[in-house]
Amino acid sequence: SNAICNFVICNDSSLRSQPIIFNPDFFVEKLRHEKPEVFTELVVSNITRLIDLPGAELAQLMGEEDPKLPGANSTASGFFRSLMSLKRKEKGVVFGSPLTEEGIAQVSQLIEYLHKNLRAEGLFRVPGNSIRQQILKDALNSGTDIDLDSGEFHSNDVATLLKMFLGELPEPLLTHKHFHAHLKIADLTLFDEKGNKTSTPDKERQIEALQLLFLILPAPNRSLLKLLLDLLYQTAKKQDKNKMSAHNLALMFAPHILWPRNVTANDLQENITKLNSGVTFMIKHSQKLFKAPVYIRECARLHYLGSRAHTSKDDLDLLTSPGSKELQPLKSQKRSRLDSCHQEETQQRTEEALKELFRHVHNMPDSAKKKKLIRQFNKHPTALTPGSDVPSSPAPRRTRSRSFSGLIKRKVLGTPVILERKSRDSTPEPVRVSKENVQLLQKCGSPAHTPQAKLKSLEGQKEESCRRMRALLLSKDSSSL
Repeated sequence: SNAICNFVICNDSSLRSQPIIFNPDFFVEKLRHEKPEVFTELVVSNITRLIDLPGAELAQLMGEEDPKLPGANSTASGFFRSLMSLKRKEKGVVFGSPLTEEGIAQVSQLIEYLHKNLRAEGLFRVPGNSIRQQILKDALNSGTDIDLDSGEFHSNDVATLLKMFLGELPEPLLTHKHFHAHLKIADLTLFDEKGNKTSTPDKERQIEALQLLFLILPAPNRSLLKLLLDLLYQTAKKQDKNKMSAHNLALMFAPHILWPRNVTANDLQENITKLNSGVTFMIKHSQKLFKAPVYIRECARLHYLGSRAHTSKDDLDLLTSPGSKELQPLKSQKRSRLDSCHQEETQQRTEEALKELFRHVHNMPDSAKKKKLIRQFNKHPTALTPGSDVPSSPAPRRTRSRSFSGLIKRKVLGTPVILERKSRDSTPEPVRVSKENVQLLQKCGSPAHTPQAKLKSLEGQKEESCRRMRALLLSKDSSSL
């Protein structure tokens, strides 16, 4: 019972090539159905972050108070208001009743038919035939099957009947509770560099606020609103044929989906432009409005899979902070583990290469190039050469004498001194490697490829220098005598 989803192994090879359908809002819908209070608190807290809702309006949005609507306290009950009230008292199975899944299924036939006939000029503006509309209305209320493609009904009949269905709902499709929130969303504008409000609408914040507001609509209202806005969006795309732009469609549908019931245009004279503009915006951006914001998806996912739940977009931003490793998403944790494994493998290979390079340097014969390389290694203390066989501290070197007698000892007894030093330095000293050292080693080559003739010539040069020094010393002694 605690499983999130079930997996079924299918052995049918014909179905293995079918694409896997993934719903990014899975955890959002799961949270909505299993914990509606937690879900509502999560969404409303982010709505109040975007728009300013005073205490009374926030209580109305939460359903804690009855919504206070324009014209509710008006004593002037005009003919239009009385007529609309009388029409809504005549409830049918579909028309005039609260939204149900059955009613949406019946009305979806009208929407599906209109999708095939979007090129009719003046669609939703030109009224249809009242007799044909009544026949169609009775058929929908009775639940009988209707063949709209038979040619008996015109597209204008179907479009007018759809508006009639929306107008006879007990409350607008966007509900009375959300009325004040939609007015505030229409006022969202950009700020200048000094922090002052401008007259330019802040479209990104408006889209985000509508996404959040649609999340807390009743499920039937949200389902029908999605079908309706998608139809109006496709209709506006064909405005070169039907002459109905998004603004024209908003004028036709704003009274049915957003205006409070039993109000007139005079009651909304201060806000009618905002309401019409708001519906126009919904039509133009309808393809983005029914996706939960990314941070809501992540908060819902972490509610089930994470160690703690987050309540706002600001909390989600903490996931990327360096000091919150326990809040990292699973995907980032996997990536970090892969990166650390790759770094360890790379470091191990580097250490092995440095060990080999280190042995190569100390196996070279004594020469000026070898001394130069060792000096280069010691100049770079940042890159420590690895190797367990290398002592941690260098052996102390014998200080050279600067006197003339010391020079005689080094020249006359040069060979044993060199052998003694070579035996003392048989254990390699810790050296440090850099990019320049590697390049120098590549130029030097390995001792296995050093010509034997060159080694012999070096030994011959040493013996020759010793003979010359002995002759020089003997000549100096004879002259002093």
